[in-house]
Amino acid sequence: MTLQAVLTALVERYGWDGLGERIALRCFTHEPNIASSLKLLRRTPWARAKVEDLYLFMLREERRSRSR
Repeated sequence: MTLQAVLTALVERYGWDGLGERIALRCFTHEPNIASSLKLLRRTPWARAKVEDLYLFMLREERRSRSR
C-alpha cells in the first residue's frame, strides 16, 4: 500500500479537519492537499509513523465494527 493511498483513505474517513485534530501537522490544518502532505510525510519519519499508526487504528476500528 502506498503512502498516497493511506493518506487518501484517512482523508476520506476523517476529512482534513478531523485529520488535523488527530495529528497536529500544519500540512493538515493550513491549506491542506495531498501533494504537500506527501512531501512532508516523505521527509519526516516521525510524522509518517503517526499517519501510519492512525491508518492501522482506523483499520482495526472498521474490523471491530464489522464483527458486531
